Amino acid sequence: MKNEKVNIVTDDNLEVEAHAPVVISASRSTDIPTFYGDWFVTRWKKGYVKWINPFNQKPVYVSFEKTRAVVFWTKNPKPMFKHFDFLDKEVKNYYFQYTLNDYDAEGFEEKVASVEGRIDTFKELSQKIGKEKVIWRYDPLILTQDIGVSELLRRIERIGDEIHQYTEKLVFSFADIGVYKKVQNNLKETHYIEFDKNTMEEFARGLQELNKKWGLELSTCSELIDLDTFGIIHNKCIDDDLMVKLFPEDRELMDFLGVEPANLFTTDRKELKLKDKGQRKECGCIKSKDIGQYNTCPHGCNYCYANTSKKVAYKNYELSRYNVDKETILP
Repeated sequence: MKNEKVNIVTDDNLEVEAHAPVVISASRSTDIPTFYGDWFVTRWKKGYVKWINPFNQKPVYVSFEKTRAVVFWTKNPKPMFKHFDFLDKEVKNYYFQYTLNDYDAEGFEEKVASVEGRIDTFKELSQKIGKEKVIWRYDPLILTQDIGVSELLRRIERIGDEIHQYTEKLVFSFADIGVYKKVQNNLKETHYIEFDKNTMEEFARGLQELNKKWGLELSTCSELIDLDTFGIIHNKCIDDDLMVKLFPEDRELMDFLGVEPANLFTTDRKELKLKDKGQRKECGCIKSKDIGQYNTCPHGCNYCYANTSKKVAYKNYELSRYNVDKETILP
């Protein structure tokens, strides 16, 4: 299913063709709620953004005219709190993917706030918008000579004991360090260890045991391994099933998702090809348009694949952050 296209008039008074997606991802490529919330609100009011294709550098215009849902990805949504009145009135249908890891001792997430601070923010977000709209991500799981499976589980237990009443789902992924050369370089001094089937299942078994006291839905993000035996399913981060649960009164969104009015409270759906073909084969997400940009997130995470270098990301952020009227995040 392709995005519709519409004609828009840009800030420069040019008429151009724009993609008009039903679902917006904000964003896998950068942390919009933390660093670009003002920009997002400004562009929503303008009705469109300009996205630069990272591979060919060609601009793509994205209109919000048909948008019915927004999925936010973040490590710190607190700067976005001031915009919630606007989101509730204008965006309406949204939820958050909140990555809350514990690599403080290792410094893997260089500019991210302390675990304690992020736990408090997680709770505050949940209280503001509802726990069903806040997905806890421990992403990625990283093994090193000092962080074994038992240590990862200990850290997750510490966080889970604090926040399990403020969410309904935990999503995780196993770090694919060898796939990304720049990530290898960033983590080489930590003596990282790649997960294998045995360590994946060891972790899953331990998490299943921890979840007996939490009662969360457990799922993996873009993982091939089948962990159903441990009560862990394959996730859809851009999730049509969750949207049906959260936003059933939005008739246009339900039509896009293949839900007939008579079947709103059943599992009956039209057979639509909603899977996002632009993502990895193992990814379960439905089709959306991501409006973030590579090389713009200054969190400084060592495992990040979306930045060519931390230096470039910091520079782009500093050049962009005061100019919220720009069509694109990039300076």
